[in-house]
Amino acid sequence: MATATMTSKGQITIPAIVRAALGVGVGDRVEFVQVKPGHFELVAATQSITALKGVVRKPAVPVTIVMMNDAIATRGAKAK
Repeated sequence: MATATMTSKGQITIPAIVRAALGVGVGDRVEFVQVKPGHFELVAATQSITALKGVVRKPAVPVTIVMMNDAIATRGAKAK
């Protein structure tokens, strides 16, 4: 198990074995994702936004501006 010690400034050094497993290096970003209270996952945030292409499927029926406006109006009315 890899461990790290926090400095007085709240900083830690991610152990080399963890950096290698995540594939992160200098200048890369990581995210701390809470999976349950008191437990977090460290996730590499190195992919660009274009990597998300195709994650959300296109609707079976094209949505018109009128349909969008109706949906917004309906949801807005329910929220009040």
